[in-house]
Formats: sequence, C-alpha cells, structure tokens
Amino acid sequence: MNSLTVFHDPACGLCRRFRNWLESQALWLPVEFIGFDTAEARNRFPEIASLDAGRECVVLADDGRWWQGPDAWLVCLWTTRAHRVLSHHLAAPLFRPWLERIVHGISSNRLRISWLLGWPSERALEEELGPIDCRDGGCRLPALRSAKEKGVTA
Repeated sequence: MNSLTVFHDPACGLCRRFRNWLESQALWLPVEFIGFDTAEARNRFPEIASLDAGRECVVLADDGRWWQGPDAWLVCLWTTRAHRVLSHHLAAPLFRPWLERIVHGISSNRLRISWLLGWPSERALEEELGPIDCRDGGCRLPALRSAKEKGVTA
C-alpha cells in the first residue's frame, strides 16, 4: 500500500475539519480526499455506490483494499506518524466496542454536530468563496466578492 483515498462528505463541516486535521499531520503515506458523491469517486471506486458512503466514511488503498466506518477511521489514524500506535490500541478487542459506538454516534450525527459547532462544509465555503484550488499543495482562495457583488444592500 502506497497511498489512500478518503471518500468524505463535502456537505459536512465535521468532515471538513477532519480533512484539515489529517492533512496537517505528518503522514506515513499520501492521502487524497474525494467527495463520495462525485463522478471522480464513482470512476475511482465504482463499488462506492453500493456502500452507503454518505452514512459512513470509506477509505480505499491503492492496492484495492477498502475500509468503512470504524475501520476507515482506524486506517486514517494509522497513516499518521503521531497516532499509529493509538490506532493499534483502539483496534484491540478491549477498546473496539467503544470505538464502534463512538464512530457510529459521530457519523450518525455529523451534520447536526457541524451545525451546532458552526463548522461550515466544503460546499458551503465554496458557495461563499468560490472554488478553492489546492492541487499544488498551496491553497489559493478566489478574490472575495464584495457585499455589493453578492447583492447585499445596507
């Protein structure tokens, strides 16, 4: 395994925060994020349509293996230099039932959690700011529109 693709929910603020956190970590291997409901996701991993990826995160390795739900979260932790050992501990039989409850609870309520914490989704940010280009490793925001350009009057 040389790289991972995380299929996430671009309409979820909590998912955006997790993406930002994972991308800020020192990683053992590259991780790419793709919206689960995009044409790119269906092209990369045709089986995603049958996995209910809108309910729980899906991670695909470049060797064809894939994980969903708690296993996907563990693989994401496993890729980080700082949290690999923690991923092994959480996968142990003693902690596994707790991990599953926590991950399923967060996944089931992620949109509500995002709203309560005021965490906008990627899609909401793009609607407000326009497309954000991060392909070369440095993100560039489009020029911000003035209130007048947005049609807001005082």
